[in-house]
Amino acid sequence: MRSRTPDRICAEAVEIARAAAVDAAGADAVGEYIGAEADGDRVVTHSFVCREPAYRGWRWAVTVARASRSKLVTLDETVLLPGPDAVLAPEWVPWSERLRPGDLGPGDLLPTAADDLRLEPGWSGDDEVPPNSALADDTSAAAFVPGEDVEVTDRPVAEIQPTPARAAVTAVAHELGLGRPRVLSRLGLHLGAERWERSYGADTPMAQAAPASCTTCGFLIPVGGSLGQAFGVCGNEFSPADGRLVSLGFGCGGHSEAAVMPTPPKPAEPILDELAVEPMPLHPDRSGGSVEPEGPAEELGHS
Repeated sequence: MRSRTPDRICAEAVEIARAAAVDAAGADAVGEYIGAEADGDRVVTHSFVCREPAYRGWRWAVTVARASRSKLVTLDETVLLPGPDAVLAPEWVPWSERLRPGDLGPGDLLPTAADDLRLEPGWSGDDEVPPNSALADDTSAAAFVPGEDVEVTDRPVAEIQPTPARAAVTAVAHELGLGRPRVLSRLGLHLGAERWERSYGADTPMAQAAPASCTTCGFLIPVGGSLGQAFGVCGNEFSPADGRLVSLGFGCGGHSEAAVMPTPPKPAEPILDELAVEPMPLHPDRSGGSVEPEGPAEELGHS
């Protein structure tokens, strides 16, 4: 059991501890003596103020010790430790918790944990039993009936096509987007819906000031699956949500039916009067008045 009372001989070795601190950091970095603390039987730590400007509130801790029945104090270690008022760096946070939306840039890789709750195993077809396997179901093994002749073929295995049922299931699965090892779980889908609802939902200031919702907008692009019941994609290039997944309750001033632009009136055809003649003076500064045209008006009009 460790003693809380510092060993007398080790506690008196203040100069030995100071010399060790000066040897480690220099005389200018070691300040006033703070005190001694017992770390165990015949083990004492001496503390000195650190004068380094970058380590305000820190202290030099020099641990000394001695053997049993020995009066010789030896140096154990010299370290720089923070005090009660020391300036410390923020607590380290893993990168997965520090990551924020938009931090991922070109060339960056964002690994996904195997147990990510936002994902669940999907259907990729890799775990399906081949049709010629002994574990195939009745549909796949219907072509082979014991006691009947079996057609022998010299074609390689790679050229043997799967049964129509298996091929149809695979085609439909890929069409539905199920040909992936993992898909969104219900939790991941709900988290995404809440995130999109906060950005482009019915409670946003843009939607509150909109003349109508996206439900009746002609620029709304429907999406498939369960998301199509509450979300769609905006296709209006002048909308702030262009190309984004928006809630059906969202809206903006670019609604297709909010205000139909009236057709501008077509200007009338220009009328040219080629029969009347307007007299114009050729040299008003010389004549001081208008000059009457010479010749008949009909000839001047057709000249």
